[in-house]
Amino acid sequence: MNQTNHEGRRSARERIQAQRAKEQARARRGRQVIVAGSLLAVLGMAGGVAVWVTAAGNGQGGTDNETARPKQAGGGDRPAVPVGAPDAPSTLTVWEDFRCPACQQFETGFRKVTHELEDSGQLKSEYHLVTIIDGNMGGQGSLNAANAALCAQDAGRFRDYHDVLYSHQPPESQDKFADKQYLLQLAGKVKGLTSPAFTKCVNDGTYNGFVRKSNDAFTKSGLRGTPTVLLNGKDLAKEQSGRVTPAVLKKLVRAANKGKKPGSVSPSASAPAAPGRGAAAGASASPHRKHAGAASASPRTGAVPSP
Repeated sequence: MNQTNHEGRRSARERIQAQRAKEQARARRGRQVIVAGSLLAVLGMAGGVAVWVTAAGNGQGGTDNETARPKQAGGGDRPAVPVGAPDAPSTLTVWEDFRCPACQQFETGFRKVTHELEDSGQLKSEYHLVTIIDGNMGGQGSLNAANAALCAQDAGRFRDYHDVLYSHQPPESQDKFADKQYLLQLAGKVKGLTSPAFTKCVNDGTYNGFVRKSNDAFTKSGLRGTPTVLLNGKDLAKEQSGRVTPAVLKKLVRAANKGKKPGSVSPSASAPAAPGRGAAAGASASPHRKHAGAASASPRTGAVPSP
């Protein structure tokens, strides 16, 4: 009898523990997307604005080179990939995750104007790649896609491939970017990218260490979501009452650059725009279906010091 009671109590404890684990997992999922103030891409749609934030987590992965750095990429405590003329008078700092739906909205909504400003020497962009969704949802898609984008940087095609990845972003709950063969397939959409060197870089995870260092910098910065976007160190989510459209971004850059000389644009300073733009032209600016609301691009609030 005593043995029976003991087994019964143990079974009850196990059921309670299992239930608690389920509740904790459900709570974590609920925190992945929260409502907050935002930067907006209205994209021709009126009405209310839905705002989504992807909360930070820790990515995961296997063996990688902890010291490898892509060509022209910045190192230090906040690794970044530069796009545009290095001496452009204004800097756009972007923290983003290739699996993040809100990042896709931002990149789709603001792509045309950022390309225009980069190509005219008015703006340089600095991309900090993070692995939030891998940490929250599980998987390695954020890490593998970021590594592949850095491999594209070595070939001078970061911007083009970056745009292709966002144009083919899978639903947040799917980890399709974890499939390196799929990443290599997408590289075929960027002229001049596919090569034995690129393939080896993607398969070997050459820049996984670089990505992890960038993600660590994001975690330590106190920022809690992506995309976080800053113009010359100022959080755009706090400009214009949080309602910054592509047209407003252009206006802000021109105001900041008044009286300053444009940067010297060269092929090495910015990846050629045509292939990436062509592949990305049909990208939708609407959010993932589970986040119903108006189409918008929306990073979290919160500033980070100017790089």
